[in-house]
Amino acid sequence: MKILHENLSHSGWSCYDLFSPTRRAAMNFENFPNRRTALTALGAGALSLAALKASADEAPKPKGNIKQSICRWCYGKIKLEDLAAAAKRIGYQSIELLPPEEIKKVKALGLTCAVMRCKSGIVSGLNRKENHERIIKELHDDIDFAAAEGIPSVLTMSGNRQKMPDDEGLENCAVALKKIVGYAEEKKVTILMEGLNSKVDHKDYMYDKTEWGAKLCQAVGSPRFKLLYDIYHMQIMEGDVIRTIRKYKDCIGHYHTGGNPGRNEIDETQELN
Repeated sequence: MKILHENLSHSGWSCYDLFSPTRRAAMNFENFPNRRTALTALGAGALSLAALKASADEAPKPKGNIKQSICRWCYGKIKLEDLAAAAKRIGYQSIELLPPEEIKKVKALGLTCAVMRCKSGIVSGLNRKENHERIIKELHDDIDFAAAEGIPSVLTMSGNRQKMPDDEGLENCAVALKKIVGYAEEKKVTILMEGLNSKVDHKDYMYDKTEWGAKLCQAVGSPRFKLLYDIYHMQIMEGDVIRTIRKYKDCIGHYHTGGNPGRNEIDETQELN
């Protein structure tokens, strides 16, 4: 995967789901932690908050321009303070997909949140006009919070097809996003939409191909609307990950990484290594 790393044209965030029960893992870039390192850090995660802050200067500095982040949802059974301690000891800068109250907690612990959690969920998204007023209001509130707290991105979803043609859903998403993206530009916050697989985990989800997302980016026409490209999901749906990223890199603002099959670590047991 070093070839992919060298050809990324920007330094967007990459989310690494560290020592998750689902064992979702990062691309094998230099200085990424292995599973033993992660588990050791988690074992030390019960540091007091005072000790955690005191150790800030000792946190390892990642090499290169990849900003590494951890998805909160994978560790729902772990106290946020313990997760933050482990992440910080390894050298991670962010725990993402957090609600506002948890963002304030991780900021107090010296971390940030690369992407806010999507309030509206996965199934009910912008592809249906009846959802627009509600979701636009949610995005407006999220953008305000993100701008005030220095959070770079907020998240939204396409929603499920429910027999709707993809081109109609794309048009509906574009109409909604054009109503809010100007505000995102003003506040200097990026709106992300995540592509998910519809074969295994999220049956009927509309944005399940990168080309669909890229067409939406073109329709919206703003640097403050980008795609969240999830390697696990897109490997299931279309494969050809490196070529796809190179082709659509200008539309991508954030990456999630994970192996297939099984969301395992990206190593010799996975389709990508």
